[in-house]
Amino acid sequence: MSLVKTIKIFLCFLPIVLSFNNCANNQDKSSSKKSNCDEYSTPPFSGTIFIDPDIITPEDPTTFVSLSYNGQAPRTMYDRRVADWIMINPHLFPALFEDGITIEIQVNPEFGSIDDAKVQAEKFAPIIGQLTTELRKDVETVWIHKGVQPFGGGNNNLLIHTDYSALNYEDQGILEETLVHEASHTSLDEYHAANGDWIKAQEEDCGFISDYAEEHPTREDISESYLPYFAVRYRSDRISVELKEKIESAIPNRIKYFDGQGFNMYPLTE
Repeated sequence: MSLVKTIKIFLCFLPIVLSFNNCANNQDKSSSKKSNCDEYSTPPFSGTIFIDPDIITPEDPTTFVSLSYNGQAPRTMYDRRVADWIMINPHLFPALFEDGITIEIQVNPEFGSIDDAKVQAEKFAPIIGQLTTELRKDVETVWIHKGVQPFGGGNNNLLIHTDYSALNYEDQGILEETLVHEASHTSLDEYHAANGDWIKAQEEDCGFISDYAEEHPTREDISESYLPYFAVRYRSDRISVELKEKIESAIPNRIKYFDGQGFNMYPLTE
């Protein structure tokens, strides 16, 4: 990886890294409230990955087709355990998806043999394949490490720490929902977070979907809002009427904004 690209990725990824660790003390500058709202509503949720564990389930279709092995080679990867970039020789598993997307899954050699590393790649590739084409379109790599650290998104990448996944996301049944959130960072933020129509929708909603989004309106509002939007528009039969009404009441203008983007929702829709 060139120095130029490394610096670019560092600057892009760092805010996402910090967002998991300094939520209470590192509010976005744009969080100061501004609009014609007489008052702001209280967010209905603390964070939206927890709202329902069945928005996406293991039985849902996946676009994942196959996995191959491409040996070991030097790669620069971010590791939350050291809160820094590391240069290692991960096992490389190109994953092919039926919509033509190929993602290089990079598995830290700490997992051991090729077969042990392949277990990790084979575990997560089908779940990543359950993400829509829109959410995978900018995902070029996946970093897989051990460790009790949260996932991350950005940098054309998805970051996975397997011990945290097992203890938290998988234990709560929200692994798929968490990957929707992280992939939204990777494939939606760049196009929408600073879009004038999105900012207008934020202002007209007079509130946020979650405490996390309210604390970080530039960095987290897209990802926090997209999963509830997805639940309302594509999984309304799986969520309660009460949950649907909470979402629609909290972010009606954001929902309308997402509706107008023409997202590629394959494999949900052709």
